[in-house]
Amino acid sequence: MHPLAHLALIWAGVFAAAVAAKKTRLTPVLFYLFIGFLLVNVGVLPKQSGPFIREFAELGIIFIMFALGFDESTDNFISSLKKSWGIALFGALGPFAVAYVITDTIWNDPNISLMCALAMTATAVSLTMVSLRGEGLQHSVVATRIMTSAVIDNIGALVALAIMVPLAVGQESFSMASLVITGGKAALFFVLVTIIGAWIFPHKPSGWFRHVPIIGRFGVKHMLTFDHGRYATLVILLVALVVGLLASYFGFHPAIGAYMAGLIVKEEYFHIDDKKETGVYVGRVESAYEETKIIIDNAAFLWIGPVFFVDLGAKLLFDWELMLRILPYAAALTIGLFLVQVSTAGLAAKYTGGMTWHQSLMIGFGMLGRAELAFVVMDIAYVQHQILHVDAFFTLMITAFFLNVAVPLTIRWWRPYYNAAAARSI
Repeated sequence: MHPLAHLALIWAGVFAAAVAAKKTRLTPVLFYLFIGFLLVNVGVLPKQSGPFIREFAELGIIFIMFALGFDESTDNFISSLKKSWGIALFGALGPFAVAYVITDTIWNDPNISLMCALAMTATAVSLTMVSLRGEGLQHSVVATRIMTSAVIDNIGALVALAIMVPLAVGQESFSMASLVITGGKAALFFVLVTIIGAWIFPHKPSGWFRHVPIIGRFGVKHMLTFDHGRYATLVILLVALVVGLLASYFGFHPAIGAYMAGLIVKEEYFHIDDKKETGVYVGRVESAYEETKIIIDNAAFLWIGPVFFVDLGAKLLFDWELMLRILPYAAALTIGLFLVQVSTAGLAAKYTGGMTWHQSLMIGFGMLGRAELAFVVMDIAYVQHQILHVDAFFTLMITAFFLNVAVPLTIRWWRPYYNAAAARSI
């Protein structure tokens, strides 16, 4: 099949998935995966993707992770960190532990169990926010807590992924020394990203960086606002790619660097300072930020990113014997994760976040989803490094599907009780 014909079929499937998602009010990710699964099993798509589609899908991962990081407000994240740390910590440790124990009991392989646990740790922020928006709760306190906790979880999962993948694929032998070395590399990478975000990116670099030629005179704002922001999208994608390559240099997936690049880019860097003819200083915000965000979101979630999910779904070649074999595993993992995620996140919200019981349970339901980052972990572990075998991959995909379906259903079920309790507290 010609690569462009392959891409045309995928894009047609993406549009069909978008229509289905709109009708059912579920996340499009589920339908992207299903479309890939359907098209490959009826013989429309080839069983093995060519280099063009594989690279296009890889670019999709980078766009998705950058867009997720770019969408987060660093200031809001830091301000609500104190009230959300418990939800993030216990809401991640519980699912990680139960996923590890269940998969280790089934397959008795620590590498597989680690990858399964990592994939089932990160919460799907976009899915939950769409579900809350559908119930009119997108601006509620529970939405803020879920958002912040999910970001913390995702960062933690990325750090763990950066450390564990080199160990799991044998790039480093599993010993305390190699663990320290790999952990040190991850820490150094995140320190470098922090330095870039805190001292180099700002309009006026601080510390000893202000004495460095060129860097000391210009921040990333000068590049983003050049020619009234016409090249802002190019600059921001260049930043994502460079930090992604930096992550790759340290042995991590470029998507990890792209996510961190998105986190350290602030909206204020797009603000254009202008002087009118009167000489009076006027600070004004051009449309560069909004335009760039629209372009990034469209690329990540509408036409480049979806190729990654469709191609990932196309890895699921249907086999009755396989399905019957793994359904009990998927059922055990789904039930275990559902109970542990809701209980740990809910209890943490109550006792560390100061939430009421009706708010705490809503937070627990809101953290059930598994989407973008979970599938990135699956792709890295199954497609790129073959850490997961087909049984584990199918088990994770089915589990993620049912957990994602549970999010809008449980939020819609709990909303009347949530609203009633909120009205009584006024």
